Amino acid sequence: MKLLGISGSMTKSGRTRTAVQFALDAARGRFPEIEIELLDLRERKIALLDGRALSEYQDDTPGVVEKVQRADCFLIGSPIYRGTYTGALKNLLDHVPLEALMGKVVGLIATGATAHHYLAIDHEFRAVMAWFNAYVAPGSVYVENAHFREQELADERVREHLRQLGEGVVLLARKLQGTPAEPPPLAAWTRG
Repeated sequence: MKLLGISGSMTKSGRTRTAVQFALDAARGRFPEIEIELLDLRERKIALLDGRALSEYQDDTPGVVEKVQRADCFLIGSPIYRGTYTGALKNLLDHVPLEALMGKVVGLIATGATAHHYLAIDHEFRAVMAWFNAYVAPGSVYVENAHFREQELADERVREHLRQLGEGVVLLARKLQGTPAEPPPLAAWTRG
């Protein structure tokens, strides 16, 4: 099983990356047989979606989308700007086909200067994952700047929540292996 972490931050502070990596490491600590990888969008050149076929992009775009498609479950983190996840993460999600996340488990992590935007996980992040028909693990984690000391995640309560999220994503993904990846057809929902 491959657990892919995605850090949607483009800033140099590294707080989002640190939080996602902590949750990835916690999952690997409990399940040493899983493969983990961190995809940091700061380190990749992903073109703005412009309607071309994926194979026509001459940068990191095709390879990054392929990484997403091959993963079995995800920990996705983003700082919250203007009440939502970053444009860099939105651009990546615009490139990703529906089937890449459909029926897969996603854990959500958001970072922010203060608690001001903590509801963005539920109002923005969960909504886009629902569009992909992904299973969002309960217990998303919001990490504030105050939870860090000298770029280290210092708040033990937040560390425990990230541990639980990382482990929970793998547990849930294992439980759901082999289940249908797509929802039933609309007709099945409308029969009386």
